[in-house]
Amino acid sequence: MQLASARAVVTGGVSGLGFAVAQHLVAHGGKVALFDVNEDKGAAAVAELGEANARFFKTDVSNEDQVAANVAAAKDFLGGLNTAINCAGILGAGRVLGKTGPMTLSHFSTTVMVNLVGSFNVAKACADVMQHNEANADGERGVIVNTASVAAYEGQIGQAAYSASKGGVVGMTLPMARELARFGIRVMTVAPGVFWTPMVDGMPEDVQKSLAATIPFPSRLGQPQEYADLVAYILTNTYLNGETIRLDGATRLAPK
Repeated sequence: MQLASARAVVTGGVSGLGFAVAQHLVAHGGKVALFDVNEDKGAAAVAELGEANARFFKTDVSNEDQVAANVAAAKDFLGGLNTAINCAGILGAGRVLGKTGPMTLSHFSTTVMVNLVGSFNVAKACADVMQHNEANADGERGVIVNTASVAAYEGQIGQAAYSASKGGVVGMTLPMARELARFGIRVMTVAPGVFWTPMVDGMPEDVQKSLAATIPFPSRLGQPQEYADLVAYILTNTYLNGETIRLDGATRLAPK
Protein backbone atom coordinates (compact mmCIF):
# COMPACT_ATOMS: atom_id res chain seq x y z
CA MET A 1 0.00 0.00 0.00
CA GLN A 2 1.15 3.51 -0.80
CA LEU A 3 0.55 5.99 2.03
CA ALA A 4 -1.12 8.41 -0.38
CA SER A 5 -3.80 5.79 -0.98
CA ALA A 6 -4.43 5.12 2.72
CA ARG A 7 -8.05 5.65 3.75
CA ALA A 8 -7.79 5.04 7.45
CA VAL A 9 -9.86 4.69 10.58
CA VAL A 10 -7.61 5.67 13.51
CA THR A 11 -8.94 5.01 17.01
CA GLY A 12 -7.60 7.14 19.82
CA GLY A 13 -6.86 9.41 16.90
CA VAL A 14 -7.06 12.85 18.50
CA SER A 15 -4.01 12.61 20.78
CA GLY A 16 -0.85 10.64 21.51
CA LEU A 17 0.09 7.75 19.24
CA GLY A 18 -3.13 7.88 17.24
CA PHE A 19 -2.81 11.55 16.37
CA ALA A 20 0.83 11.03 15.37
CA VAL A 21 -0.33 8.35 12.92
CA ALA A 22 -3.04 10.64 11.58
CA GLN A 23 -0.54 13.45 11.07
CA HIS A 24 1.87 11.13 9.26
CA LEU A 25 -0.76 9.71 6.93
CA VAL A 26 -2.21 13.11 6.04
CA ALA A 27 1.28 14.53 5.45
CA HIS A 28 1.81 11.78 2.87
CA GLY A 29 -1.48 12.28 1.07
CA GLY A 30 -3.77 9.94 3.01
CA LYS A 31 -7.15 10.64 4.62
CA VAL A 32 -8.22 9.74 8.14
CA ALA A 33 -11.35 9.20 10.20
CA LEU A 34 -10.59 9.92 13.85
CA PHE A 35 -12.48 7.71 16.32
CA ASP A 36 -12.30 9.02 19.88
CA VAL A 37 -14.46 10.16 22.79
CA ASN A 38 -12.90 13.60 23.31
CA GLU A 39 -14.91 16.07 21.22
CA ASP A 40 -12.80 19.13 22.05
CA LYS A 41 -9.56 17.44 21.01
CA GLY A 42 -11.38 16.01 18.01
CA ALA A 43 -12.29 19.46 16.76
CA ALA A 44 -8.73 20.69 17.31
CA ALA A 45 -7.28 17.68 15.49
CA VAL A 46 -9.51 18.19 12.45
CA ALA A 47 -8.65 21.90 12.41
CA GLU A 48 -4.95 21.05 12.30
CA LEU A 49 -5.22 18.25 9.75
CA GLY A 50 -7.75 20.00 7.51
CA GLU A 51 -11.42 19.23 7.00
CA ALA A 52 -10.73 17.75 3.57
CA ASN A 53 -8.29 15.27 5.09
CA ALA A 54 -9.83 14.34 8.43
CA ARG A 55 -13.16 13.97 10.19
CA PHE A 56 -13.93 13.25 13.84
CA PHE A 57 -16.39 10.55 14.87
CA LYS A 58 -17.26 10.38 18.55
CA THR A 59 -16.85 6.68 19.23
CA ASP A 60 -16.90 4.28 22.14
CA VAL A 61 -14.83 1.48 20.62
CA SER A 62 -16.52 -1.11 22.85
CA ASN A 63 -19.98 -0.25 21.46
CA GLU A 64 -20.69 -2.64 18.59
CA ASP A 65 -23.56 -0.76 16.95
CA GLN A 66 -21.86 2.63 17.24
CA VAL A 67 -18.62 1.34 15.74
CA ALA A 68 -20.42 -0.33 12.84
CA ALA A 69 -22.35 2.88 12.08
CA ASN A 70 -19.26 5.08 12.33
CA VAL A 71 -17.18 2.76 10.15
CA ALA A 72 -19.86 3.01 7.45
CA ALA A 73 -19.92 6.80 7.77
CA ALA A 74 -16.12 6.93 7.74
CA LYS A 75 -16.03 4.92 4.52
CA ASP A 76 -18.35 7.47 2.90
CA PHE A 77 -16.19 10.40 4.03
CA LEU A 78 -12.93 8.74 3.06
CA GLY A 79 -14.18 7.48 -0.28
CA GLY A 80 -13.24 3.95 0.71
CA LEU A 81 -11.59 2.17 3.63
CA ASN A 82 -8.41 0.12 3.46
CA THR A 83 -6.64 0.86 6.76
CA ALA A 84 -7.52 0.50 10.45
CA ILE A 85 -5.14 1.61 13.18
CA ASN A 86 -6.23 0.79 16.74
CA CYS A 87 -4.63 3.15 19.26
CA ALA A 88 -7.52 3.70 21.67
CA GLY A 89 -6.72 2.46 25.14
CA ILE A 90 -6.86 3.08 28.88
CA LEU A 91 -4.26 2.34 31.53
CA GLY A 92 -6.55 0.50 33.93
CA ALA A 93 -3.97 0.57 36.74
CA GLY A 94 -4.82 -1.10 40.03
CA ARG A 95 -3.70 -3.89 42.31
CA VAL A 96 -5.57 -7.17 42.50
CA LEU A 97 -5.56 -6.72 46.27
CA GLY A 98 -5.47 -3.00 46.99
CA LYS A 99 -5.53 -1.02 50.22
CA THR A 100 -9.31 -0.80 50.12
CA GLY A 101 -9.85 -4.42 49.12
CA PRO A 102 -9.80 -6.54 45.95
CA MET A 103 -10.00 -4.88 42.56
CA THR A 104 -13.60 -4.55 41.45
CA LEU A 105 -14.53 -6.77 38.55
CA SER A 106 -15.93 -3.74 36.74
CA HIS A 107 -12.48 -2.10 36.78
CA PHE A 108 -10.90 -5.20 35.25
CA SER A 109 -13.65 -5.74 32.68
CA THR A 110 -13.71 -2.07 31.60
CA THR A 111 -9.99 -2.21 30.83
CA VAL A 112 -10.41 -5.39 28.80
CA MET A 113 -13.49 -4.01 27.04
CA VAL A 114 -11.70 -0.89 25.80
CA ASN A 115 -8.24 -2.26 25.05
CA LEU A 116 -9.01 -5.76 23.78
CA VAL A 117 -12.69 -5.99 22.89
CA GLY A 118 -12.59 -2.48 21.45
CA SER A 119 -9.65 -3.36 19.21
CA PHE A 120 -11.42 -6.50 17.99
CA ASN A 121 -14.68 -4.61 17.51
CA VAL A 122 -13.12 -1.98 15.25
CA ALA A 123 -10.94 -4.51 13.42
CA LYS A 124 -13.82 -6.80 12.48
CA ALA A 125 -16.08 -3.91 11.42
CA CYS A 126 -13.33 -2.50 9.19
CA ALA A 127 -12.43 -5.94 7.80
CA ASP A 128 -16.06 -6.42 6.84
CA VAL A 129 -15.74 -3.36 4.60
CA MET A 130 -12.21 -4.10 3.37
CA GLN A 131 -13.09 -7.56 2.06
CA HIS A 132 -15.02 -5.93 -0.78
CA ASN A 133 -12.13 -3.69 -1.92
CA GLU A 134 -10.45 -4.22 -5.25
CA ALA A 135 -7.18 -6.08 -4.65
CA ASN A 136 -3.81 -4.61 -5.61
CA ALA A 137 -1.06 -6.51 -7.44
CA ASP A 138 -0.25 -8.56 -4.33
CA GLY A 139 -3.91 -9.32 -3.73
CA GLU A 140 -4.03 -6.92 -0.79
CA ARG A 141 -7.33 -5.29 0.15
CA GLY A 142 -6.54 -3.79 3.53
CA VAL A 143 -4.32 -3.56 6.59
CA ILE A 144 -5.19 -3.63 10.29
CA VAL A 145 -2.62 -2.50 12.87
CA ASN A 146 -3.40 -3.00 16.54
CA THR A 147 -1.54 -1.56 19.52
CA ALA A 148 -0.43 -3.79 22.38
CA SER A 149 2.30 -2.93 24.91
CA VAL A 150 5.48 -4.41 26.32
CA ALA A 151 3.31 -4.93 29.41
CA ALA A 152 1.76 -7.82 27.49
CA TYR A 153 5.04 -9.64 28.16
CA GLU A 154 6.41 -8.10 31.40
CA GLY A 155 3.45 -6.72 33.25
CA GLN A 156 4.28 -4.83 36.41
CA ILE A 157 2.59 -4.93 39.79
CA GLY A 158 -0.66 -3.02 39.37
CA GLN A 159 -0.97 -3.91 35.69
CA ALA A 160 -2.93 -7.17 35.86
CA ALA A 161 -5.91 -5.74 33.97
CA TYR A 162 -3.82 -3.74 31.50
CA SER A 163 -1.41 -6.60 30.78
CA ALA A 164 -4.27 -9.06 30.32
CA SER A 165 -5.94 -6.74 27.81
CA LYS A 166 -2.74 -6.14 25.85
CA GLY A 167 -1.75 -9.80 25.99
CA GLY A 168 -5.08 -10.54 24.36
CA VAL A 169 -4.27 -8.13 21.54
CA VAL A 170 -0.98 -9.95 20.93
CA GLY A 171 -2.74 -13.31 21.09
CA MET A 172 -5.35 -12.53 18.47
CA THR A 173 -2.87 -11.12 15.93
CA LEU A 174 -1.76 -14.36 14.26
CA PRO A 175 -5.13 -16.16 14.15
CA MET A 176 -6.80 -13.04 12.79
CA ALA A 177 -4.08 -12.64 10.15
CA ARG A 178 -4.44 -16.29 9.16
CA GLU A 179 -8.20 -16.02 8.85
CA LEU A 180 -8.25 -12.75 6.93
CA ALA A 181 -5.48 -13.83 4.55
CA ARG A 182 -8.04 -15.22 2.12
CA PHE A 183 -9.45 -11.70 1.76
CA GLY A 184 -6.02 -10.12 1.30
CA ILE A 185 -6.22 -8.31 4.64
CA ARG A 186 -3.04 -8.15 6.72
CA VAL A 187 -3.07 -7.89 10.53
CA MET A 188 -0.12 -6.58 12.53
CA THR A 189 0.45 -5.39 16.08
CA VAL A 190 2.92 -2.92 17.56
CA ALA A 191 3.93 -3.29 21.22
CA PRO A 192 5.30 0.09 22.33
CA GLY A 193 7.50 0.56 25.36
CA VAL A 194 7.34 3.73 27.44
CA PHE A 195 6.22 6.50 25.10
CA TRP A 196 5.64 10.19 25.59
CA THR A 197 1.84 10.28 25.58
CA PRO A 198 -0.78 12.27 27.53
CA MET A 199 -0.79 9.49 30.17
CA VAL A 200 2.96 9.90 30.78
CA ASP A 201 2.78 13.68 30.46
CA GLY A 202 0.61 13.77 33.57
CA MET A 203 3.21 11.96 35.68
CA PRO A 204 5.61 13.86 38.00
CA GLU A 205 8.92 14.84 36.39
CA ASP A 206 10.96 12.57 38.67
CA VAL A 207 8.81 9.61 37.64
CA GLN A 208 9.32 10.47 33.97
CA LYS A 209 13.09 10.63 34.47
CA SER A 210 13.15 7.32 36.32
CA LEU A 211 11.21 5.71 33.49
CA ALA A 212 13.65 7.06 30.90
CA ALA A 213 16.61 5.77 32.92
CA THR A 214 15.33 2.18 32.65
CA ILE A 215 15.53 2.17 28.84
CA PRO A 216 18.89 0.80 27.59
CA PHE A 217 19.16 2.75 24.33
CA PRO A 218 18.21 5.34 23.53
CA SER A 219 17.73 6.20 27.20
CA ARG A 220 14.63 8.31 26.75
CA LEU A 221 10.91 7.96 26.28
CA GLY A 222 9.68 6.98 22.85
CA GLN A 223 8.29 9.72 20.63
CA PRO A 224 4.83 9.29 19.06
CA GLN A 225 6.34 10.03 15.64
CA GLU A 226 8.54 6.94 16.01
CA TYR A 227 5.41 4.85 16.47
CA ALA A 228 3.84 6.53 13.44
CA ASP A 229 6.97 5.81 11.37
CA LEU A 230 6.71 2.10 12.18
CA VAL A 231 3.01 1.97 11.38
CA ALA A 232 3.70 3.67 8.05
CA TYR A 233 6.39 1.10 7.24
CA ILE A 234 4.01 -1.74 8.12
CA LEU A 235 1.45 -0.31 5.71
CA THR A 236 3.96 -0.13 2.86
CA ASN A 237 5.65 -3.53 3.37
CA THR A 238 3.17 -6.14 2.21
CA TYR A 239 5.20 -9.06 3.55
CA LEU A 240 4.72 -8.00 7.15
CA ASN A 241 1.78 -9.99 8.48
CA GLY A 242 0.65 -11.82 11.62
CA GLU A 243 3.40 -10.47 13.87
CA THR A 244 3.82 -8.25 16.91
CA ILE A 245 6.77 -5.84 16.77
CA ARG A 246 8.22 -4.44 20.00
CA LEU A 247 9.16 -0.77 19.78
CA ASP A 248 10.85 -0.19 23.11
CA GLY A 249 14.56 0.73 23.08
CA ALA A 250 15.34 -2.79 24.43
CA THR A 251 13.56 -2.10 27.70
CA ARG A 252 12.19 -4.92 29.86
CA LEU A 253 9.79 -3.82 32.56
CA ALA A 254 10.80 -4.48 36.17
CA PRO A 255 8.26 -5.98 38.60
CA LYS A 256 7.45 -2.48 39.88
